[in-house]
Amino acid sequence: MTDTPAWPHAPVRVGLVGAGPWARTMHARMLAAGPETRLTAVWARRPEAALATAEPYGAAVAASFDELLDGCEAVAFAVPPSVQAELAPRAAKAGKALLLEKPLALDLAAAERLADAVDEAGVVTQLVLTKRYHPTTRAFLDRAQQMTVTGARSCYLHGAFLGGDFATSWRLEQGALYDLGPHLLDLLDAAVGPIASIRATGDSRRWIELTCEHENGAVSQASLSGSVSRPRALTRVELFGPGPELVYDTADIDHDECWPILRREFAESVRAGRSGELDVRRGVRLQRLLAASSPAVA
Repeated sequence: MTDTPAWPHAPVRVGLVGAGPWARTMHARMLAAGPETRLTAVWARRPEAALATAEPYGAAVAASFDELLDGCEAVAFAVPPSVQAELAPRAAKAGKALLLEKPLALDLAAAERLADAVDEAGVVTQLVLTKRYHPTTRAFLDRAQQMTVTGARSCYLHGAFLGGDFATSWRLEQGALYDLGPHLLDLLDAAVGPIASIRATGDSRRWIELTCEHENGAVSQASLSGSVSRPRALTRVELFGPGPELVYDTADIDHDECWPILRREFAESVRAGRSGELDVRRGVRLQRLLAASSPAVA
């Protein structure tokens, strides 16, 4: 990777909502690293968890969500989707830029309400679709745009639901479709072409299969599970057509390369006052695809 140009602006002051494992291991560390952002404060339902998340970076612990909003210009969310859908519209109404997790919510109506609040407030938004910020992913998508795709196979598999910090209640309840599905559906929608319809079979808490029909006539398959024993997560997309196949595989990528790119692009959007491609409306698009997949899945 080439050296990142110097940051010419004041750092974006970001407040963090949440103090769980993802907030600690990614959000807080990324936002505090700067120079594009500064972690100003953390708010969570458990003050002791907020303190443990904020203290290593010299950030404050906000006593309330409103206090967090008073001390920042942007808000990052690392909470369950239902909590994000409740709080993010309030942050948008307060004029704060939003760094949003996927899925936006647990149902399409709540996701649309969030997007409407963003539109009304005119604030910048960006989605934490982590893989989209890695150079390998971007190179794959660039090559996919030059390819005629007839069909695709894909999977996102890991064992986090079997135990450990990320076996959280909302993930265990909703399963792989809502946790892993946004990542894989986003990649298929971008690489193969817009998805027109989806058929789903299986149990989201064990293993599910999605068959996607794309607007260009291509068909893709997606396998999702968070309940299989693996030494590390596997995300793989294979594109097939008249020419040579194109394969994307995360086995050898370092996800730490995503965070500086994500941080800088968020800060650039905030300073420019303009959202990029991966904004709240992209989140609503993915939410619609999840909703289309949900009725047939346990």
